[in-house]
Amino acid sequence: MATQTETEAFAQRLRRALEASGVRASPTVLANEFNLRFWGRSVTPHTARNWLLGKAIPTQDKLRVLADWLSVSPDELRFGRQGVPLKANEGDATIDAMNMADREMLSRYLSLPLNERKTAREVVKALALAASSK
Repeated sequence: MATQTETEAFAQRLRRALEASGVRASPTVLANEFNLRFWGRSVTPHTARNWLLGKAIPTQDKLRVLADWLSVSPDELRFGRQGVPLKANEGDATIDAMNMADREMLSRYLSLPLNERKTAREVVKALALAASSK
């Protein structure tokens, strides 16, 4: 069972992720939006309220849906940033092919607040879309 400090820290991270995604941190809004994305048993506004107040942490399946929806990693949402360096999957040449400037850029990106990361992702997505249509 999670300690009170862990649940309060989770609630803070959840509220920040909601804010960064432009979603009001309301139990009713959170429950409704979550239930649109989750195929299991729906959650009540009371459950969402407990998440937001730091009284409970969602189960792993629910945490994954929240993280997906809010564009954060499940580990970061649940545990916070651990300062763990990026690890490539075995055989993933993309990380190996990155030069020092790319690695520095990723490090700077990871140090940004969540709302600024979202902006950076949207800019990169738009640039990639524009490049693919040429």
